[in-house]
Amino acid sequence: MINLVYNEMIKIIRKKRLFIIAGILAVLVGLFTYAQMKEAQQLQEELGTTDWRTQLQQEIINAQNRLSSSGISAEWKKYLQIRMEQQQYYLDNDINPSAPGAPTFMRMFAENSIDLLLPLMVMVIAADLVSSEANRGTIKLLLTRPVKRWKILLSKYITLLLSISFIVLSLGVLSYLISGVVFGYGGWTMPVLTGFTVTGEELNTENVQLIDQWQYILMELGLVWFVAVVIGTLTFTLSVLMKSTASVMGVMLAALIAGAILANMVSSWESAKYLFMVNLRLTDYVAGMAPPISGMSLGFSMSVLGVWAVCGLIVSFFVFSRRDIY
Repeated sequence: MINLVYNEMIKIIRKKRLFIIAGILAVLVGLFTYAQMKEAQQLQEELGTTDWRTQLQQEIINAQNRLSSSGISAEWKKYLQIRMEQQQYYLDNDINPSAPGAPTFMRMFAENSIDLLLPLMVMVIAADLVSSEANRGTIKLLLTRPVKRWKILLSKYITLLLSISFIVLSLGVLSYLISGVVFGYGGWTMPVLTGFTVTGEELNTENVQLIDQWQYILMELGLVWFVAVVIGTLTFTLSVLMKSTASVMGVMLAALIAGAILANMVSSWESAKYLFMVNLRLTDYVAGMAPPISGMSLGFSMSVLGVWAVCGLIVSFFVFSRRDIY
């Protein structure tokens, strides 16, 4: 098995996709760092102060003004109301929720990458793990080895898990190193509030607790890795079922984009909560944001994603073991 995994890793490294993905992440982190720096400078110029309390109070006022507007949807009003209550809670407890620093940027970048950017990076690796071999015919040569089919497929899946781990690690390391040049590298022990829950349209603060930011970041990166594994597994399944890598990427891209749209539109479609793409933003539960559909929780979303991944693996191994390759 070790030799099989090593062989698959050599294939991926020779394609240089992991290095390309790391380069793309580095460029995006640089762009987002610059954008956040300019936004902070503009806010300071408008308010005439660097005091985070004044800035947070202004954000609350802006949210109140938006809530009084009749041109926004009910879902957006609910989001603003909950966000405003959270900000007021931070003010009341004298805690800066967005203190400048590389760890804070790393946390925010992970939160904003979990449902689209990171899955797209994972999809690039997983889409052709099997389909490209079937398309080029090299799968026949691979199966001439005295190794059972399930072992060959398992080695490819283990290689995928290693690649996903590398991508998530690159996301964390690059976002920390690059943003730290602008915002500084301190802030690991900054207090962060977690444990917010949303009941209906009310924010529940009974279980809120204070933890160090490094603990919060570890939780979020763990959830990011879990989502990446699920997306990678589903893409891997499509790679087994389809011979065209372009078709695999097209189907997954359509699903991810549909999920990003549905997450803002499915509040009244209760059965949509069983779709994997509606459950991708696991970090929102840690931050205390309202779920897309009432009644959803972190445990529920992780269970749904886990079921999709397990079913995908079962289908993959069954089809690959039974298919007539020759």
